[in-house]
Amino acid sequence: MSQKLTEGEDFYFNEHGLMVLTAKYLLKRGYCCKNACKNCPYGFNKDRKPVEKQKQV
Repeated sequence: MSQKLTEGEDFYFNEHGLMVLTAKYLLKRGYCCKNACKNCPYGFNKDRKPVEKQKQV
């Protein structure tokens, strides 16, 4: 079952009319898609890999 997205909370439209997902929504989704989303809360961009959590010693 799909969730209904809420404009202004889960997404917004940029100056070109494209839908942009918010960091809040991306966190709620629960994983990084590795598409270098503008608001990626996981630290991924095309120039570097996702930020990995350090292992506790």
